[in-house]
Amino acid sequence: MTQPAPSVPPAPPAPSVPPGITHVLVGYSPVMLAKLDAALPENSVLVVEEPAVVAARGINDLARTHRCVGGLLTAPSQDEEHPERTVATVPRPPHVRAVVPVVEYGVVAAAALAEAWGLPGAGPKAARALRDKALLRATVAGTDLAQPAWAPARRHQDVDAFRAAHGGACVLKPANRQASLGVQVLDAADDTAAAWAHTTTADEASLRAAYPDAARYLVEQRLYGPEVSVEAVVHEGLLGFTNITAKTVQDSRHPVETGHTLPAGLPEPQAAALRGAVAVLVAATGFRSGVLHSEWILHEGRPHLVECAGRLPGGGITALIDLAYDTDILAALLAVLDGSDTGHGPGAGGAVPLPPLTAVRGAAVRFLRAAAGQVADVRGAEPARLAPGVHELHLAVAPGHTVHTVTSSWQRAGYVIATGPDAAAAARNAEAAAALVTIETTPAPGGGR
Repeated sequence: MTQPAPSVPPAPPAPSVPPGITHVLVGYSPVMLAKLDAALPENSVLVVEEPAVVAARGINDLARTHRCVGGLLTAPSQDEEHPERTVATVPRPPHVRAVVPVVEYGVVAAAALAEAWGLPGAGPKAARALRDKALLRATVAGTDLAQPAWAPARRHQDVDAFRAAHGGACVLKPANRQASLGVQVLDAADDTAAAWAHTTTADEASLRAAYPDAARYLVEQRLYGPEVSVEAVVHEGLLGFTNITAKTVQDSRHPVETGHTLPAGLPEPQAAALRGAVAVLVAATGFRSGVLHSEWILHEGRPHLVECAGRLPGGGITALIDLAYDTDILAALLAVLDGSDTGHGPGAGGAVPLPPLTAVRGAAVRFLRAAAGQVADVRGAEPARLAPGVHELHLAVAPGHTVHTVTSSWQRAGYVIATGPDAAAAARNAEAAAALVTIETTPAPGGGR
């Protein structure tokens, strides 16, 4: 007797997107959405984010909090080994003009969507290189870009061997994290087993989805000299606007930034060398269109590549650029990613509106510091907000919060953004305002580390 064929459950319906979507954002940023609320029409933005991140951050109802948001779609947008899964999950909105990489972990998926939909973007090859520090090192190795000696690390003994061969000092870092997470500067006496344990367990669970076999690490030669970053708008492989930001870093084995000042005010030969190095970086990676945020150490006076991100910078630098140049760097990013055929974007052969090349004032951010422990009191916030040149004061802690030893950017206590007639004056204003804020802590249960 013939058995009936087993029933096959129907395939789930393909997700749909609202008809008015013109911009797809890969990743969630409340800061970017707040700016787009004022810049884009209502219901014109689709946010694509990992299901685990949506749940962890409680952002199921973005359309109620941001007028520009027309929909939120969950997808495997952080599965960098298989970006085709995101392409298969996210339908192409009929009127889409741009795909924007919003967060570090969405850079590869954004490039894949843009490529599949025939829109401007970083390009899949460049996106992969920018998301893997070891791959980036290998990609630029055949150029005249200077960079530290390096090697992949799979166990703490690899760190020992590399350190011994390079003068007793090294830098240990994850290959695919952000915000200085897990990065450590090690000297000859430091315990590499303990350092390895810290680096390999550093995570940001609410921002990053867990995929198997995604963790990679490398160890690098330690370099010495001023640290800077270069922010560049790139359109079809050509450099447009560039800015150089000077940075300060805490004196610790955890090299977390304590402030940024721009424009950096370097001697023109060094500034020209940095601009030239970024042009080489664009050519070597094949980066097409978007914003690059590259970090450099001026070791022995020559720019050495530290790393590079294919997205807008964090750490307040985006706000500093807008203030210093009287511009909107997000609008510039949207312009070079605009593949519309409306006659208004680069896809139609129109001119790309870029920020001016010369700053009209200086701008600086200084991050607030607090001793590890439980916050007992915060004083001086209002005087700091009213201090000369201050544009913004943000407190990330309040009485009752626990402050940890700062080992990544996520653990900082807040920041002050200020401007001045030039970069030096802006830095003085930011530092003076930050000094007005006192965050008093007491020993926390468990030590607060």
